[in-house]
Amino acid sequence: MVSREPKRAAKQKKLQLLRSITNSHAHDKASIILDASNYIKDLKQRVEKLNQDVATAASFTSQNFPTIRVEEQENDFLIKVFTARNCQGLLVFILEAFEELGLEVLQARVSTSDSFLLEAIATRVRRQENKEADDHIDAQVVKQVVLQGIQKWIEVSEQE
Repeated sequence: MVSREPKRAAKQKKLQLLRSITNSHAHDKASIILDASNYIKDLKQRVEKLNQDVATAASFTSQNFPTIRVEEQENDFLIKVFTARNCQGLLVFILEAFEELGLEVLQARVSTSDSFLLEAIATRVRRQENKEADDHIDAQVVKQVVLQGIQKWIEVSEQE
């Protein structure tokens, strides 16, 4: 009788651990195990989704996903976007992203023959009411907005 108690206590401790890991609110053994089984199924689905996302990202990389470089120069930004493949329509999405952020392109050079190359100098648009530009815009923000424009282009391109 004495030897069963430590085994039972160890089993209860393991069930409580399983219950806490799976966020189960069940009290009986069968329900805890069922919740754990559902939790494992959910984790498997998450892993599958992550693997799909990684595969998608890898395919974009293998397709020469555009490289983006943004340098801040006083009040302006030097923006370079390059990919070894032609990306028909990408320029429009990048320019729309600039506009959404409130950037005005001062000068740009674009090549879309065999590859895509954009070199642009953009500045913050000054607001009429206070004649000041948004100071919260930095090179990282500009890069994020360009990435969002590229992502929109990818989504639209996949639908076509």
